Amino acid sequence: MNPKFPPKCSPIKLYRQAKSGHCHRAELMLALLDLPYESIDVDLAGGAHKLPEFLRLNPFAKVPVIDDNGVVLSDSNAILVYLAHRYSADHTWLPDAPVAAAEVQRWLSVAAGEIAHGPCAARLVTVFGVPLDQVAAIANSHALFRVIEPVLSDRRFLADHEITIADIAGYSYIAHAPEGGVDLEPYPAIRAWLARIEALPDFVGMARSPLPEAV
Repeated sequence: MNPKFPPKCSPIKLYRQAKSGHCHRAELMLALLDLPYESIDVDLAGGAHKLPEFLRLNPFAKVPVIDDNGVVLSDSNAILVYLAHRYSADHTWLPDAPVAAAEVQRWLSVAAGEIAHGPCAARLVTVFGVPLDQVAAIANSHALFRVIEPVLSDRRFLADHEITIADIAGYSYIAHAPEGGVDLEPYPAIRAWLARIEALPDFVGMARSPLPEAV
C-alpha cells in the first residue's frame, strides 16, 4: 500500500462506469499509486447519475467521482492532479519545473479536447450508441495521431522521457481507439508507448468491447 495513504482511512471510493475511458483514467492512477480503492458502478443508462444523492457528489451529473475520506472530486483530469499531488512520493507524475509542468498541462488539454473529439467520440458511437458523426471523429483521431506519433518517436512518454499524468490522461481512449473504428497499425511509436504503460507494475486495463465493422 502507498505509504502516504493513512492506514486508518477507508479505501477511496471511485464512482464509475466500467467502460468509460474517463473513469479508467482515475482507476489506472489509483492502481499505479498502489492506493486502496472501492469501485462503485453508477447505472448511467438507468439515470442514477441524475438522482439527488449522486448530484450531491457531482452537480454536473458525470462520472468519475472520487470520495477520498470526505474529499470529493469530479473530472478525470482534476482527479489525476489531486492524486499525484496528494499521494505521489516524488514529483515525477506532476513535475514542478515550469516547462515540464506546462508540457503536462498541454497534454491534459489535448485529453479534454482533441482526444475527446477524436477517439473518445468515435468509441461513443460504437460502444454506447451515442448519435455522433463517427466519420468525423475517426478523421479527428488520425489527425491527432499524426501529431502524437513523431512526439513519441523522440521520447518515451508524452511530456518527457518519464511517465506523468499526461500519459494516464491519454492512454485509455487511445488504447481503445480500435473499438471506435480507428486503426492504430500506422502508428508504431504510439503502439510502443501503449505497451510501455501496460507493462507498468500494478497496471489495470479497461474492459474491451467488440471491434466495429469498418466505417
